[in-house]
Amino acid sequence: MVTRARAGDLTAYELLVARHSTAAHRTAVLLGAGPDAEDVIQEAFVKGHRKISRYRGESSFRAWLLAIVANETRNLHRSRSRRDGLALRAAAADPGTDVGEDAAVETVLAGERRAALVRALRLLPVKDREVIVCRFFLDLSEDETVAMLGWPRGTVKSRTSRALAKLRGLLDVAEVRRG
Repeated sequence: MVTRARAGDLTAYELLVARHSTAAHRTAVLLGAGPDAEDVIQEAFVKGHRKISRYRGESSFRAWLLAIVANETRNLHRSRSRRDGLALRAAAADPGTDVGEDAAVETVLAGERRAALVRALRLLPVKDREVIVCRFFLDLSEDETVAMLGWPRGTVKSRTSRALAKLRGLLDVAEVRRG
């Protein structure tokens, strides 16, 4: 499909957009686009279509497209001219189908853990948040993360390690505060 899209087949590009729109939306939301996520991915898809001839196939098409989404999200932050108070929403988890007291308790606890994780993630510096989102929320491989963020492999490895340590520390602090 990528080859067809590069040759100007709009239908092929529409299929690629449909295939990757969920990941693009998650990327925009998790990187802080908040209510502007739809605008960010719309702009990213338009730019992707205009620049598809630049896609060289060195990384997956998904990683290339998500890099555009990440750049558009950064552009949104710059245009807002603020870094604090980023709206970061995690995709809602599908609650279990089991009905019963244990399932209800597990659902509540999972929701609390997810909320604590998102709160801690908001406290990380932007670059730390980006690498955590790529590797663990979007489940991108190291190679895809390198391609998406445009960082050297060593930077991705070291920043992932440091960001996880910071995140663990923030989560430990949250646990201590709750008592």
